Amino acid sequence: KAGMGAISLARDLRHGKTKSAFDVLRVRAPVKLGPSEKHSVSLQPRWGNVGLNLVATLGISDSHVLRKMAWRLPAMSDIAVLRFNTRGTASAAGASEGEFDSAEGEGLDLRAAIDEAQRRGLPDIWLVGWSFGTDVVLKHGDVDPVRGAVLLSPPLRFATAEDVRVWQTAGRRVVAFVPEFDDFLPPQAAREAFAVAPAIDVVAVPDAKHLWVGERFVGDLLNRIVHVIEPDSEDLPSHWTGPMDKWSDLA
Repeated sequence: KAGMGAISLARDLRHGKTKSAFDVLRVRAPVKLGPSEKHSVSLQPRWGNVGLNLVATLGISDSHVLRKMAWRLPAMSDIAVLRFNTRGTASAAGASEGEFDSAEGEGLDLRAAIDEAQRRGLPDIWLVGWSFGTDVVLKHGDVDPVRGAVLLSPPLRFATAEDVRVWQTAGRRVVAFVPEFDDFLPPQAAREAFAVAPAIDVVAVPDAKHLWVGERFVGDLLNRIVHVIEPDSEDLPSHWTGPMDKWSDLA
């Protein structure tokens, strides 16, 4: 185990070598999501009293953005993170049963993940989707008790204009962070596609690409997500002074 001294997040957390050793409940057992399939789930809630909950939805829960989100947000911003593999998706963290269903059946997975978060008493649920996950959120995320949604690199591959339009009157905040050099839907095209729902904020992120590779972009993105969910919050700290231990969720 590491000592109590300050450890640079940019040096250590981005490489998956460390995680905070606060009181954390971490779930890796199969959980039934959807009518019959079992799914790989990882839950990292905040220490102390439960604060906001963030449900991160994406086909692969081991994506570097979602893994870093799960390591940092519970310790640094009182936001719990529930990651899960949608149907038909396998990763080092586990495999989910079922087959890929073009963002249709995945809606059942999302609904069951929301139910799981509620069952664990995690209030103020927000959804975060990355790439394919944004299609799932747009098509199926306008449900109670969801407070709002954050879309990262939305390609709008499966979500239709009508799926987008319903969020205009949903009463839930939606923010889309679009990389300047996105391969699928760059900022101008995104603004045009989301124009059917002016209530959705489309934010272009300079120099970023679809995969958000690099600590420069991940750190900035996590700050942006936290500010959407907790508008009065400060940026995440660049150093962690609490307990640390070596750990990897890919083992």
